Amino acid sequence: MRPLFHPAIEDVQPEAILHALSDPNRAAIFANIMRAGCVQACSAVSALGDRVIPKSSLSNHFKVLREAGLIRSERHGVEMRNHSRWSEVEARFPGLLAAIINAYAAEGGEGSCAPGAQW
Repeated sequence: MRPLFHPAIEDVQPEAILHALSDPNRAAIFANIMRAGCVQACSAVSALGDRVIPKSSLSNHFKVLREAGLIRSERHGVEMRNHSRWSEVEARFPGLLAAIINAYAAEGGEGSCAPGAQW
């Protein structure tokens, strides 16, 4: 099995974060991972409201989030577990993630999620 790519925090770029979170499904997935406050299996975030994201699309969304530096994924048997890199990204780009997630929340999206953030 191929190793998963996780960029070093120094290599994370704001344009990659903006691209990753420009898709409402990816933003909702990221928000769900943040809201859970712990490692989440891919299948745990496949349902967004009343819709279910197909497995093929879900794996691509996780890849984009991972390669943007927003999540860290670990294989556990056949399951992939994901956790947020919020604190690392927040230290590098203060306020960026909160601004994006708050913008989705203001539009009625499923975005408000950050631990300790003021929503």
